[in-house]
Amino acid sequence: MEPRVWHQHYDPSVPVSIEYPRRPVDQFLRQSAQQHPERTALIFGGMAPWLGEQHRRLSYRELDALADRFAAGLQQQGLQKGDRVVLYMPNCPQYVIAYYGTLRAGGIVVPSNPLYVAREIEHQMKDAGATFAVVLSLLYKNVKQVRAHTALKQVIVTNIKEYFPGLLKTLFSLAKEKKEGHQVDISQDAGTVWFQDFLAAAPSAPQPVEVTPEDTAILMYTGGTTGVPKGAQLTHSNVVANALQSAAWLSGAGQSAGPEIMLTALPLTHSYSMTVCMNLSVFGGHTQIVIPNPRDMVHVLNAINIHRPTYFPGVPALYTAITNHPDVKAGKYDLKSIKACISGAAGLPVEVQTQFQRITGGRLVEGFGLSETSPVALGNPLGSGGRIGTIGVPISDTDVKIMDPETEETELGPNQPGVICIRGPQVMKGYWNMPKETADALRQHADGQIWLHTGDIAQMSEDGYFRIVDRKKDMILASGGFNVYPRDIEERLYEHPKVLEAVAIGVPVDSDNQRAKAFVVLKPGQTVTPEELIAWCKEGLAPYKVPKFVEFRSELPKTMVGKILRRQLMEEEAQREKAPVSS
Repeated sequence: MEPRVWHQHYDPSVPVSIEYPRRPVDQFLRQSAQQHPERTALIFGGMAPWLGEQHRRLSYRELDALADRFAAGLQQQGLQKGDRVVLYMPNCPQYVIAYYGTLRAGGIVVPSNPLYVAREIEHQMKDAGATFAVVLSLLYKNVKQVRAHTALKQVIVTNIKEYFPGLLKTLFSLAKEKKEGHQVDISQDAGTVWFQDFLAAAPSAPQPVEVTPEDTAILMYTGGTTGVPKGAQLTHSNVVANALQSAAWLSGAGQSAGPEIMLTALPLTHSYSMTVCMNLSVFGGHTQIVIPNPRDMVHVLNAINIHRPTYFPGVPALYTAITNHPDVKAGKYDLKSIKACISGAAGLPVEVQTQFQRITGGRLVEGFGLSETSPVALGNPLGSGGRIGTIGVPISDTDVKIMDPETEETELGPNQPGVICIRGPQVMKGYWNMPKETADALRQHADGQIWLHTGDIAQMSEDGYFRIVDRKKDMILASGGFNVYPRDIEERLYEHPKVLEAVAIGVPVDSDNQRAKAFVVLKPGQTVTPEELIAWCKEGLAPYKVPKFVEFRSELPKTMVGKILRRQLMEEEAQREKAPVSS
């Protein structure tokens, strides 16, 4: 790669360019199983710290064998190369087994947010044309409800307790399942099987499948810049490259005395966790501590205290929750094992960064990426700490430039805000069955190269540091690192028989921890309360998408051609937030 101004900021251990192996993603697991067969790959359990050391450990040898058996089971049930397999569950060993097993069988993984309700999972399954799904038992009712409208041939149901240690599994069955009604009966459902029965009936090894680096490995769904759900096609080459790029970047934090230990608390259905937690760990032969619910702070803190992770990728809300936890302030947990954290999904507040680094003694820096870039594209150097308030510099083999925001055709100089465009081996090959949207996102520039136009507005300093000026203009930055696209909310509101027009924004405006607010115009003569509309949204949207506020208006501001002026509503709301409160 040609020299760039930002290369001067790289940590000494981080290369400007990397040589990438031309192999499928699942070979990461095979390689680590051969090199470190008895090393712990996954640690799972610990949801009840009062039980003491109640964790299940899977070695790399065991994990590789389970992925083999899962792949063979898919093939036995008719999976062909390129068939799509939906993974609809929280973080658990079954997710990792199914992920690598699907890829090993030649399938394409479709990660699905476990917070999706039936309506949302139906859309994703239909759009992907998925023929197989691996589903948490608690979520099976959603799949059962919509299955007739999809192409699903087989559903594999798994219970979160399957890889719990013995005592925890028993207590879970006796207490939580009985109390919350988690027991599921699939005996009368055709084409449906329990995860463990599926593995038991499968051959021990799959038939070899020829998979090229250019083949699609993952359909990572994203709202993109327009809010329309799109499946970003990440190839084996993309995913392999980004895992190696991320590993190289983390090397700037220095080498640990023993194997690195990764705290995998972010949902593996998110591209960030998939790459920086799971794939990076499996590539490096690291140990992963698998956390199903990152909001369970007792579990997260107990896992850090007991298992001593060295890496902890996260989002600002997660780091904020840790620094403000009363037991952390009281010194009840030892968090000093953490040496490196990269924060994504939203701007990292300086005070959160400072407090977290003080508590842990580790380095916390901000990075940037998109599903379309597998996702890591920029980051602050971990050795030096980079520059607070920025998203850092482009990682190895990654080129970034700023184009004018009006036409996106003219490259801008330093300190001029414009659309951030990215080129590198981690950039997707396009959107699934959406040629127009692909052409809009991947454009050939005058240099003859294909660049990804992100829709984010950023600017570069004279010496190569980048700063986000305005994230995708319409996106709502909800807590927990979830991106909420207003169109999802608006489409649900438009389905209500009394709603004429609707538009959603995030409030507080320009905050990194927003709640959705909907502006609604009712049909003439109709009445409905805000509470009724919120309840309507709850029935059709994941909880983090449901608007917290509803404001009724007689009309919405529009352009001459009838386009609703969302930006004007945001400006009005911002002014309202700044106005003094009258006594």
